[in-house]
Amino acid sequence: MRFADKVVLVTGGGSGIGRATALAFAREGARVVVAGRSREPLEQTVKLAEETGGQAVAITADVTRAADVERLVADTVATCGTLDVAVNNAGVFTMGQAAEIDEADWAYTLTVNTTGVMLSMKYEIAHMLTAGGGVIVNVSSQIGAHKRIPGLGAYAASKAAVTALTRTAALEYIREGIRINVVSPGPHDTTMSMRPGETEADRAERMRDALPAGRVGTLEEAAGAILWIASAEAGFTIGHDLVVDGGSTL
Repeated sequence: MRFADKVVLVTGGGSGIGRATALAFAREGARVVVAGRSREPLEQTVKLAEETGGQAVAITADVTRAADVERLVADTVATCGTLDVAVNNAGVFTMGQAAEIDEADWAYTLTVNTTGVMLSMKYEIAHMLTAGGGVIVNVSSQIGAHKRIPGLGAYAASKAAVTALTRTAALEYIREGIRINVVSPGPHDTTMSMRPGETEADRAERMRDALPAGRVGTLEEAAGAILWIASAEAGFTIGHDLVVDGGSTL
């Protein structure tokens, strides 16, 4: 119960690592706000949290729109009383080599993955400055600051920017009581780690040789890393980029 009586906001909380993280916070006593563009998957996350005795609410918001993010933080505070921890997880995955990528795809990738994090931090920090502090965890990727893969240039650029933005903000606000870090997952048990037409069995066979760990990570392992770095146990960890990738970038 490391997060008993804490209010936690998770963007992109309707599926994958975002949902697993929201459920993990709820199991540890937090009141969780899950945010995303579509209400139905968010409501499913809320239902799963409540089935295990947790507390959660859903708020729809598009992190690429400043007005939406400002409202999201305001509604979180109005509903739950404050905002102690924010996990900025919303993101998209796009493909295309440098000479082939469509300009609209490039802009969309950076708008969601990078600008979405920037806007989220902007309004989260604004509240935390008035509330006496807080914790922010941004979710990046091993692809970006740590690893490059042909065909993923836009995605890599957007996620490397998240890492740089996070570490800069960490320096700017730690003296104000706001602790900011980033978690960079490698291949986990999501559709993002699967190639077109690949089955889970195909992926498992490929990962036996592709990763030192010999497998993809579980969603619970990704969530566990996020919860640790958000917890008081990591209180001296500031501006860190925690890579959780099964040894992929060693």
